[in-house]
Amino acid sequence: SIGMTYDLRPGCYAKYKQYHDELWPEVAKSMDDNEVSMAIFVHGEQMFLHAVAPSEEHWKRSREVPILKDWTALMGEVLVTNDDGNIDFIELESAFAFGMFKNG
Repeated sequence: SIGMTYDLRPGCYAKYKQYHDELWPEVAKSMDDNEVSMAIFVHGEQMFLHAVAPSEEHWKRSREVPILKDWTALMGEVLVTNDDGNIDFIELESAFAFGMFKNG
């Protein structure tokens, strides 16, 4: 289980939502093949991503699909990036876990 935050560029939520509503099949297949489940929430221009995979290896494999580089570049149009041009993801430390999340 992983949690991350990141920020939308001002006024870009509709485009961000559209991109995810039309998620590229290759990206979806990579997540399906690696049993990754994901939910993304929004509060103003701050996004919160929660993803679950059977193992860290499954998560890493899901991120190795070559087209993900193009998807990440597309997301850079609507998300805040750092000085290197990479999306400014902040991985969150787990503060509490219960139920299916307790051991992972």
